[in-house]
Amino acid sequence: MSADEIANKLWNLCNVLRDDGVTYHQYLNELTYILFLKLSEVKGFEEHIPEQYRWRSFVEETDNAEAFQRYRSFLAEVSNETTSAGIKEIYANASTSLRKPVNFNTLVQAIDDLDWYEETDRDVMGDIYESLLEKNAGEKKSGAGQYFTPRPLINVMVELVSPKLGERWNDPAAGTFGFMISADEYLRTKHDNYFDLDEKRRKFQVEKAFSGVELVGDAHRLALMNARLHGMESQIILGDTLTEMGKELKNFDGVLANPPFGTKKGGERPTRDDFTYPTSNKQLNFLQHIYRSLKKDGKARAAVVLPDNVLFEDGDGQKIRRDLMDKCNLHTILRLPTGIFYAAGVKTNVLFFTRGTTETKNTKGVWFFDMRTNVPNYGKRTPFTRAAFNEFIEAYTGGIKPEKLATDFDGTIDETARKKVTNERWQYIDRKTIAKKNDSLDLGLIADDSVSNGEDLGEPIDIAKEALTELKTITEQLQEMINELGS
Repeated sequence: MSADEIANKLWNLCNVLRDDGVTYHQYLNELTYILFLKLSEVKGFEEHIPEQYRWRSFVEETDNAEAFQRYRSFLAEVSNETTSAGIKEIYANASTSLRKPVNFNTLVQAIDDLDWYEETDRDVMGDIYESLLEKNAGEKKSGAGQYFTPRPLINVMVELVSPKLGERWNDPAAGTFGFMISADEYLRTKHDNYFDLDEKRRKFQVEKAFSGVELVGDAHRLALMNARLHGMESQIILGDTLTEMGKELKNFDGVLANPPFGTKKGGERPTRDDFTYPTSNKQLNFLQHIYRSLKKDGKARAAVVLPDNVLFEDGDGQKIRRDLMDKCNLHTILRLPTGIFYAAGVKTNVLFFTRGTTETKNTKGVWFFDMRTNVPNYGKRTPFTRAAFNEFIEAYTGGIKPEKLATDFDGTIDETARKKVTNERWQYIDRKTIAKKNDSLDLGLIADDSVSNGEDLGEPIDIAKEALTELKTITEQLQEMINELGS
């Protein structure tokens, strides 16, 4: 059975549990608790779990009520009964959403019956969990989309910044740790799953090379589980990067991130004293943190997803952009299409930059690629796949074919080769021109000919349905915000 088939089977079990009042998001948390017990058996670290709570004890228990009561006791007591810090983190503040013992037994037996290996003997537990996270992100009512960046975008960003062995990478807004997992997989593919490394270097890659910070407890738990299932023992801190603890996150070789959108509650500014331009705008604060957290060696690099307002906001926004272009070589901005993130209508971009060795004049000009204008409306009818990035990949690399990206590109920016690329979506704007526009980076979009050329925008009924869907989503988000303010 393939990873996707197993994921679908596990996901469909949620429908069985709906009459138990379990939401999709609660179900994923519940699966995490139970899957980790199975993982401890498969991966051989059961000795860190008290004997009465080990996987076989639940599988072989014939009394559903007894098994369920023992499971509830396990969730309540495991943090005090294990010496493993990793297990304590997974089960921190854990409680079950299930109410019926039979439903707990259904999950245990279903998980135990699954074959976790493909015909190639490749462990697919990580793939299955990643698929479940994606399904949860697609459930708009769960609100989890904010923690899940589309996999095609993550993979392309990773391959373009090209992590190297021995480097330290970080995601200061880790969500479910997707960026770091993709970066790890990128290197594992190049280095025979790290089997070609000596023990010291392999230990570094597994434990030290990738790290992250996540603010939300449930997302942090999912991130820890996701990392473990992918063979990573990374440090993932439960905390807020924009507080004092974030000052310790520094000297990284690379950062990959999709920081949360919006402002801090009540318009608060970050509680850090090392930001030159503190603001209530989360993305601007994260951007400051990211370029300040890179090594000043001329090689440390970042790729960061940011909304349009970061490109044009006045005041502190203008000062932060200028500071970024002084301290770093902001060499590329990808204008992403709309409709690929959970929040309806949010327009986003990827900023690619390299930290300079000096504090000024590192950006001479910026290359822009417009993936937004005159492109399909991505959604269920037009899935967002890696193929959408083909033209951008060739422009960014100066002509390397997309299928050769992982093998033929080492992350080096070749300005001479870039200038030879002919594509109307690809254009260079020098630093002087940007300065004349008050350091706005809301540039590089081509003319929209969808109306002037009489392009068919789709059936009116389909357009209306999509508009209503977006309106419903926005209404739900506003209601959630109102509920939060009320609480």
